[in-house]
Amino acid sequence: MTTDTEILYGFHPVAECLRAGRRRVLEIVVARQARGQRIEALMSLADECNVPVRRRAREEIRHLAVSEAHQDICARVASYPLVDLAVLLDSTAAPLLLLLDQVVDVQNFGSLVRTALCAGVKGVVIPRRRAAQPGAAACKASAGALEHMPVARVANMTAAVKDLKAAGFWIAGLDGRAEQAVFDVDLTGPLAMVIGGEHRGIRPLVRRHCDLLAAIPQQGPLDSLNASAAGAVALFESVRQRRAGNIPD
Repeated sequence: MTTDTEILYGFHPVAECLRAGRRRVLEIVVARQARGQRIEALMSLADECNVPVRRRAREEIRHLAVSEAHQDICARVASYPLVDLAVLLDSTAAPLLLLLDQVVDVQNFGSLVRTALCAGVKGVVIPRRRAAQPGAAACKASAGALEHMPVARVANMTAAVKDLKAAGFWIAGLDGRAEQAVFDVDLTGPLAMVIGGEHRGIRPLVRRHCDLLAAIPQQGPLDSLNASAAGAVALFESVRQRRAGNIPD
């Protein structure tokens, strides 16, 4: 495998990669014994996209995927198509963006992208270092949602926040120590929501540049929700507010 390709694995990542059409699919490999309507539908989709399908032993698929979660299918695809931050700066339609400040767990990253796609988020911003990246494992964790989501990777998250603010975005940070509840702040208009890392939350410098900080009220003995659950609550609170105020998507 060359450096500009990777192996996706699992039914949803492969199928959504074909449907999204954002990157080239060189070939799909399906286990010889794999049958059923879902596999047949995927093979038909591959045929429509002029992508060759090979039948191979399940062990070969496991070797290519380097994972037991391959579901009898994998695909050799072009590397994930990151976008420039400038692509996400259009604030003409009250967009919602998601900024992940050093979220390092691939499962959290994938879950957040899946939630973001369902919530109508227009793009995700991640730092270049100390953060989960949009590879095959993240795509599997997102159930293929990553294939439809523009992701910008930046060298400096604070600088990215400043660029977003200059473009007219309001920056909302999710912080368990905040005095305001996420349900009591305005999450409409051009908004970039910041979710911090699993252990330390939003870094101090990024936190300092947020226009508002909000917490999710909770009960019980645990410290906080995990990053993906907290992000889901906050993103869909923004969706609720936008629908109630007839804010365009």
